[in-house]
Amino acid sequence: MVDFTTLEAWFVTGSQGLYGPETLEQVATDSQALVKGLNDSAGLPVKVVFKPVLTTPEGITRLCAEANAAPQCIGLVAWMHTFSPAKMWINGLAALRKPLVHLHTQFHRDLPWASIDMDFMNLHQSAHGGREFGFILSRLRKNRKVIVGHWQETPVQAQLATWMRAAGAWLDQQGLRVARFGDNMREVAVTEGDKVAAQIRLGYDVYGYGIGDLADRLGDISDADVDRLVGEYEQLYRLAGPLAKGGERRGELREAARIELALRAFLTEGGFGAFTTTFEDLHGIAQLPGLACQRLMADGYGFGAEGDWKTAALVRAFKVMGTGLAGGASFMEDYTYHLDPANPMVLGAHMLEVCPTIAGDEKASLEIHPLSIGGKADPCRLVFNAAAGRAVNVTLVDMGNRFRMIANEVDAVPPPAELPNLPVARAVWQPRPSLATSAQAWILAGGAHHFAYTRAVGLDAIEDFAELADVELVIIDADTRIRQLKQDLRTNEVYYATRGLA
Repeated sequence: MVDFTTLEAWFVTGSQGLYGPETLEQVATDSQALVKGLNDSAGLPVKVVFKPVLTTPEGITRLCAEANAAPQCIGLVAWMHTFSPAKMWINGLAALRKPLVHLHTQFHRDLPWASIDMDFMNLHQSAHGGREFGFILSRLRKNRKVIVGHWQETPVQAQLATWMRAAGAWLDQQGLRVARFGDNMREVAVTEGDKVAAQIRLGYDVYGYGIGDLADRLGDISDADVDRLVGEYEQLYRLAGPLAKGGERRGELREAARIELALRAFLTEGGFGAFTTTFEDLHGIAQLPGLACQRLMADGYGFGAEGDWKTAALVRAFKVMGTGLAGGASFMEDYTYHLDPANPMVLGAHMLEVCPTIAGDEKASLEIHPLSIGGKADPCRLVFNAAAGRAVNVTLVDMGNRFRMIANEVDAVPPPAELPNLPVARAVWQPRPSLATSAQAWILAGGAHHFAYTRAVGLDAIEDFAELADVELVIIDADTRIRQLKQDLRTNEVYYATRGLA
């Protein structure tokens, strides 16, 4: 998992030589105090690093080049303390590949009404200096986030923290390695896509492997390592009777542990951050690695079932964005509906692979049951109910000339009854604005049946991430109206027709 404490957001202050050395010294002093205040706030996941005040085109271009080359830099936080002529920024911004947030603030919150003079006015020009900076970013068609307000206010710092999480996830996606065991399952359309375009636009790379490549690793796992992992299972989960010590299916639990260890070793040695499986291809492996997938997701890996590499990378992005936050993220599928007109709900699950980070407080149950389809051996899996609360379902689909991200706000609720005969991890939710409208909107937008389910971050982080990725975003929330959504989709077709996929 990405360690946010090793990352940096570079704070760059814009000014110009017109004001003279004394004013520029004060600008630098104020900027350093602002940076210290942000770092002391304890609300930001990434350290803010002060950079010298920028007053020349050469200095700006050099700084942007350095940011591009710095692996620990997630992006730039730009503040126009005074008036920084925008032509100075053209070359640097045109070459900048890192994310950028425009912090439109000023050093002092309140104006000193009784003593304000032209010296104060000349030093504190963020109000119109930021507009000059904003113009050149718009003229360059540069995606960025704009945050307005005093830098010491909690809502301003919260917006900056959200952007940092999105930028950290974006940095992780650049060069992310996704292992795909087996190919796309059967003739499913939405799990396919253009991997070259994904690497160009989104930064990650997908590598294909036969299931035999994983099966070959099983023999490398020692019985002692299996014993250790099974002991960990016993501490963390409630083991069903057949899997407990002396149980008639204890051997199958040990086989699940062996598969997890082999898969974990494969991913670690290959430097992978996400992976896919498919229950259509299991040659050489006794059971589908359901338990392994659940536990690897809990450790921060992205996952997609049935060869779904786009969702695997997306789950990984939300794992990174949610680092240190409660709520978790998981691979998910809207499996079936409860169509009671008075209380419609969605039951979400998958065959096996739902991440325990979204579970409630109750300890998960480790069980073994038939897979029901595919004719494969019975796999081990964790069974639990997801915690209640606000969540977002997010999917990424390949529209041919572009990628489209679709996000639906939902309210997770406890199941209205016990589910003694449903041996899978599951979540129940009420979509916003309603089941009927959200499902209609999702289908009209071409949303997949697989998605990332996140309780750790909300729509603001998703919007920031989509902006960084420069992909289309369709939001389904309490304000969604089908007539307007249809028009938005038509408008987007026109907008993206001139841009191309990559």
